[in-house]
Amino acid sequence: MKTKDNVFSNSDITVTFDPCTCIHSDRCAKELSNVFQDSVIPWIDLDGETNEKIIRQIKKCPSGALQFYYNKNKEVA
Repeated sequence: MKTKDNVFSNSDITVTFDPCTCIHSDRCAKELSNVFQDSVIPWIDLDGETNEKIIRQIKKCPSGALQFYYNKNKEVA
């Protein structure tokens, strides 16, 4: 898994995180704790779950701080 500041990638998807927009990071950590880990760095581990479950959790983000796109076509979803 490749990471940059607040950008996390695996072979299929890239997840971005905007900490200034985030209003409730605890929600992700509670609902998908094997991916969103508030006690380790990097705090997003895309190897922790299937892409489908990660995407489903990102779509629940109340602030839009979490975003993702598919790596093949760089289309923001």
